[in-house]
Amino acid sequence: MKPRIGLVLGDPCGVGPEVTAKLLARPEVAETADVLLVADPDVYACGQRIADVDGTLDRISLKAALEGTAPLDTGGCRLVDPEIEPAAGYDPGWATLEGGRYVIETLRGVLALARQGKVDAVCYAPLNKEAMSMAGSTFPDEILWIANEVGHSGPLCDCTFVDGLWTARVTSHVPVAEISKHLTEDRVIEVTRLIHDTLRRAGTTSPRIAMASLNPHAGDGGLIGREEIDVLRPAVAKLAAQGIAVEGPFPPDTVFLRGRDGEYDAVVTMYHDQGQIALKLIGFGRAVTVIAGLDIPVATPAQGTAFDIVGKGIASPEGLQRAFAVACDMALTKRVV
Repeated sequence: MKPRIGLVLGDPCGVGPEVTAKLLARPEVAETADVLLVADPDVYACGQRIADVDGTLDRISLKAALEGTAPLDTGGCRLVDPEIEPAAGYDPGWATLEGGRYVIETLRGVLALARQGKVDAVCYAPLNKEAMSMAGSTFPDEILWIANEVGHSGPLCDCTFVDGLWTARVTSHVPVAEISKHLTEDRVIEVTRLIHDTLRRAGTTSPRIAMASLNPHAGDGGLIGREEIDVLRPAVAKLAAQGIAVEGPFPPDTVFLRGRDGEYDAVVTMYHDQGQIALKLIGFGRAVTVIAGLDIPVATPAQGTAFDIVGKGIASPEGLQRAFAVACDMALTKRVV
């Protein structure tokens, strides 16, 4: 039985609507999963025009879907209208309050469906954190916003992967000057366990994990910082004793070569750009981010809203296609676990 995926367009002022239209025009999507697209019909129609694709979707209201008065087991792709109060207009190519409000309302809708078990996983097209903040979000990113929305208070981190190589970061959207104070043994262990469990959920039976160091040359025995000695090595030893196949810490300027060459399935990084730069150099348009720790599988492309090319019809759906595929894989794994 195919999984049912909840899909949203991301920021209506970015490339999300057009890449979603391109994705849903691909015949393999219907072969892989049933889809509930939570979207304003006019915003999606605009994306179709830009993408130069057509196709009418059966339409139901989000209210009816949540109340159970609209059947959801008919298969295929259906448009779930959140019936958002119309904005004065979305300004393509810019972060706006209206765009952020649209993101919040559609994400809230698809997560409500997920919490009721009416979708098996969630996939969202690129959104903009500044726009969400304009619309009232008090969180530094959508990942913490999503966790709060679904009532998750346990361990959490965002994982990114491309071409089979995954990363998880111990710190994410924090100032560089504050990274070291957030590096604790407990947090390193927590994130490593999260990426280990996420890889297994995505189909890797025995994940092999490398730990990146914080400092150049892995600290050079304490000459360039002590985080490796005081935090990372003890964490690696405890994880290994728990049966997690993790090694390191390794110098960050070479560890990704070992991952790229297949020696490891994942690299645990210490901060945002340490992993993101490496993975986006390997394959920017193919990178996918997964939220690790949630009961609900959630995936999104790692690239942003691409405001500079909105409306040109040239935005690639490749990242969204890969995010959709991993959402499907994780949904199926969730069913059998």
